Amino acid sequence: MEIILPLFLLISISFNYMGHRNLVSADNTLIKTQYHNAEVPEACIQCVKSNPRSQSVDKIGIATIAITCISNKAMTLESNMTVLALSVHDKDLKLVLQDCQKELFNAKTNLTTAMDRLKSKDYDQTNYLLNHALQKEFDCKKNVGDLQYTLPTTVLNDMTIYEELSEVAMRIIDRFL
Repeated sequence: MEIILPLFLLISISFNYMGHRNLVSADNTLIKTQYHNAEVPEACIQCVKSNPRSQSVDKIGIATIAITCISNKAMTLESNMTVLALSVHDKDLKLVLQDCQKELFNAKTNLTTAMDRLKSKDYDQTNYLLNHALQKEFDCKKNVGDLQYTLPTTVLNDMTIYEELSEVAMRIIDRFL
């Protein structure tokens, strides 16, 4: 079952993962090299290029920016789950959406710790934490799907970007090992 949300609500839960629209001149070759295996490299490249620090970053800097984008997306998804939980009447679905909200909050914590591990060059732990944060989003999607509920397209798009950025960040970090 799909819930039809009013336009103002969809606008309020959609998120511009770039944070702002000012793109800076980044090292396009380095960024494209790091993201060439992504299914939708444009989303990943836009994430990095939207960060003012991207004009002078190395591979670790690109991974750091990607984790920041993932964390921002987790925050948006957490908020979306809260809004959706408030709008549904089915008790089981409400509980699953509330659980998703909690798990995405925990994912943000994992991502913050992953950023710290990346800075200390603990790449195995960084990838472990990224994978753990990604698993929380996968579990949420599965649990919602098990109830035969279809998430709004904007939320599904955010989840796809979250997944793509997570996998790209892990691939970049794998190259440091």
